[in-house]
Amino acid sequence: MASEPPSAPAGCRGLAAAGAVWAGNGFGSPSLTLRLVNAIMVCPRAERLVPLDASERFSVFEPSLPSRVPVALGCAAFGMESFARKIPSDAVNGVCLVNLVSKDLAATAPRDWLNAQSTVADVDRVIEFLTAQGTFRFPSLPNGLFSAALGEDGDFALTGYANIWVRDNVHIAHAHWVIGETATAVQTIRTLLDFYRKHRRRFTDIIAGQADHDDPMQRPHIRFSGVDLNELSEKWSHAQNDALGYWLWLTSKLAIAGDLQLDREDVSVLIDLLRYWKTIRFWEDEDSGHWEETRKVAMSSVGVAVGGLREFRAWLATIAGRVAREISSDVDELTSELLLSGTESLEARLPHESGPSGRETDRAYDSALLFLMYPIDLWDGGVRDEILGNVRTHLMGEHGIRRYLGDSYWCADYKTLLAADARTADFSDNLETRDRLLKPGLEAQWCIFDPILSVIFARKKPHSESDFQQQVMHLQRSLGQLTTVESRFGAYRCPESYFCENGKYVPNDITPLLWTQANLRLALHFFRETLSE
Repeated sequence: MASEPPSAPAGCRGLAAAGAVWAGNGFGSPSLTLRLVNAIMVCPRAERLVPLDASERFSVFEPSLPSRVPVALGCAAFGMESFARKIPSDAVNGVCLVNLVSKDLAATAPRDWLNAQSTVADVDRVIEFLTAQGTFRFPSLPNGLFSAALGEDGDFALTGYANIWVRDNVHIAHAHWVIGETATAVQTIRTLLDFYRKHRRRFTDIIAGQADHDDPMQRPHIRFSGVDLNELSEKWSHAQNDALGYWLWLTSKLAIAGDLQLDREDVSVLIDLLRYWKTIRFWEDEDSGHWEETRKVAMSSVGVAVGGLREFRAWLATIAGRVAREISSDVDELTSELLLSGTESLEARLPHESGPSGRETDRAYDSALLFLMYPIDLWDGGVRDEILGNVRTHLMGEHGIRRYLGDSYWCADYKTLLAADARTADFSDNLETRDRLLKPGLEAQWCIFDPILSVIFARKKPHSESDFQQQVMHLQRSLGQLTTVESRFGAYRCPESYFCENGKYVPNDITPLLWTQANLRLALHFFRETLSE
């Protein structure tokens, strides 16, 4: 890649030279290559570089090349990265703009930053720009834990979002792991292990029958103080098998990868979790799930637990997993038994989130089921496609995606209807009180789902052109959900959701939400990977 192949068409040699500067290097900077390509026009069938006026910077590509050639910086055949996407159909004689080289991102709507003709360099520039704007700022405690959201005004202090949610921390840690920031992910999971080691009695008391698992405050807590790893006395819906499943899932994945070392007490606590799940019969346990609301048998919770058990079983098969058998000789049998029960529950109920049983808690569509596809990667095939179709048909809106139909959290005029300290209160025992506030069709539209949908379409195999278009569309929607300069939160922040206030959808007070940030960063990462293939 450091030199131009002799067979490269003349019209591409300038771009190949730019690639050589990038890779061959003395500079090692993609921005230098961008500046070089931005400052020249490559003339087909002519071995010369023509400087361009700043107002007309574009690249000309050899029209006779196959359609799936790179749109900006050359292709693998010329010793460059391959960005295998088609030149736009409206390009004239192969002439098209280098997407972001000549764009001022700050003056362009984020939804327009990337498209089907984008390049790896375009994605890198967006990531660099958003990072500089603070969009991907993930401040953590010294122990590696993340609060759920960031905020400075008085109302934010009343939301409780400065506390630690296990679920959110696992999603954030996983995103860091995927993009190569392993130490961050490991520290977060290490501290979650420390928290459950400190409060191990929550598992053992229920296993021994000394605590009532019907009382959510007696269950292992999934929301706590990160500073001292103490439980919070505030009543909360801690019956959340999904949160515990995420913890087991990422702990096991990091251990399998050799990034996290588990000692005997760590493993003992994980085995306690399995025995706890057997005691409460998690596959038919009514929990509050992802949305911390009315308890029901939720497939999004059962599915995450199954995903965690699957990864734990994979860890048991490693050399390091031998210690688990020293602690509990029946651990393999126990894991397989729980996996079978959970899988049978999923097969009987999916694609429904809960039911159908004729109860008020029945729910046909719930966006939480998307997480079983990513990051849990639980299944492929028909059920996956049915759930994707349900979410996109019944829950997707103009500004984001609803959690479920009839969701009253941050419903229309929520701030007027509820005082600040009541907006994020525990409604798991009296959700009907809040539901009475909902005006039909005016549910909040959340921002955590579009980036996950983009990732799901990115990872479908085989990856069709239709999958690519859906990947791009959901990424564009994700970028379009960033706050604007006019927002009271400032520009380029990732909201939890958009809600209807005085007839207009605006970001809710939980802005920025770190879970949304993590998901957007993942969507950009996988888009970059797609373009690199």
